[in-house]
Amino acid sequence: MGGIDTGGDKRSVDVNLNITPFVDLLVCLTAFLLVTAVWQNLAQINIKPKGMSQDPSEPIDDEEKAQVSVHITEPKIWVGVSLLNLQAAIPKKGKNYDWPKLTELLTKYKKNAQLEGRSDIEIAADPKVEYQELVSAMEGAVAAQFTDVNMMNPRELTVKFAATVSD
Repeated sequence: MGGIDTGGDKRSVDVNLNITPFVDLLVCLTAFLLVTAVWQNLAQINIKPKGMSQDPSEPIDDEEKAQVSVHITEPKIWVGVSLLNLQAAIPKKGKNYDWPKLTELLTKYKKNAQLEGRSDIEIAADPKVEYQELVSAMEGAVAAQFTDVNMMNPRELTVKFAATVSD
């Protein structure tokens, strides 16, 4: 068939390879790559770390502004605005959080004159809160036109919620 002669009395070495399984594997991996690449772009939430920009041309704003903070705890969602002394608690409905109520409250706060034109929000969650709940809070914030989502440690939130102390 297609063997290589090794010379002498030894048998020839057969080098015919069946590459069909390798091609099948390559086709399957290509399909998974295309599907995951599309989902990565569709299910994306942009978050920005809190802090100063490294761009030296960007002016430093020393004026203190009102900041919206959301803290997700096991029994409730706490929402507050610094400088305005606004705080609200949204209790769970059974086992689920009331995400439409959060979006409604954030939309209401967004209409305040001190928050007009602002798009940043701080969101934090206790360790016992599931990751999907945090994503739902981010989606609610984006629906209320807060597109710059800052993920925070609960202790670093600008608004301090007295009833949410957790260790």
